[in-house]
Amino acid sequence: MSNTTTPPPETTPASPYGTLPPASLPASRKPLSLPRLADMHARGEKISMLTAYDATFAAMADAAGIDCLLVGDSLGMVCQGLASTVGVTLDAMRYHTDSVSRGLRRVQGTAWLIADLPFGSYQESREQALRSATVLMQAGAHMVKLEGGGWTTETVRFLVERGIPVCAHLGLTPQTVHALGGYRVQGKGGAGALLKQQAHALQDAGATMLVLEMVPAALAAELTAELKHCATIGIGAGKGTAGQVLVLHDMLGINLGKMPKFVRNFMADAPGVLPALEAYVQAVKDGSFPDDQLHAW
Repeated sequence: MSNTTTPPPETTPASPYGTLPPASLPASRKPLSLPRLADMHARGEKISMLTAYDATFAAMADAAGIDCLLVGDSLGMVCQGLASTVGVTLDAMRYHTDSVSRGLRRVQGTAWLIADLPFGSYQESREQALRSATVLMQAGAHMVKLEGGGWTTETVRFLVERGIPVCAHLGLTPQTVHALGGYRVQGKGGAGALLKQQAHALQDAGATMLVLEMVPAALAAELTAELKHCATIGIGAGKGTAGQVLVLHDMLGINLGKMPKFVRNFMADAPGVLPALEAYVQAVKDGSFPDDQLHAW
């Protein structure tokens, strides 16, 4: 008889940092797409959106049922500690878009992924905008976002005609905060007519989403009713918009500065991050957030 014994089977050591997760369950919902978002808009279902800058939070937000993730150039302030978004580069946006996209793929995520075109990456020409948008789309974005009205209309048209979905952004446009004189409500009084004109022009150019930031709630609600083919996404624009967006760190109560008026800290009443994200999605869907008396002008 042999005295040899059979060695125990090899086991795979636990992997640090969650680099080898178990296979995720099949997605419980179909991936968000432009037709599905258009259907939500037509039916009056509120669209939930949050910023995301890394793989882990992207996967967690998707698990919470978020409809859209925005890789915002707010990462300059949130992740890089900059004073504004102006210093964010296209390469930084590509890096974070790639990270968020990989996080979604890891968990078979279904959220619609939007990425900001940063300052200086689209102002020069329509062709520059196309090159910049290509970088972000190849990194995993489904849609790009750019700020401003007027001259941006033809840039939007140029991109949409070439198969790139576009989200526009009016009201407070952080990339031009110095020209605006600071973080102030936009579209008051007579300025509202120009904002409405620009919004309609952007819709006509093919924009299918429009972020309205720090715009009077009444004006945002009027625009939402008028824009049949472009879903308005409010941030400090009242509850009358087609959807809402917040900076992830703000709604978790972990920002580096003063909390903006339009933010609600969803971690205050939640036992953890995932329940806080789920509470945000639910509050957007049922219309309990935002509260115009607390979060709007």
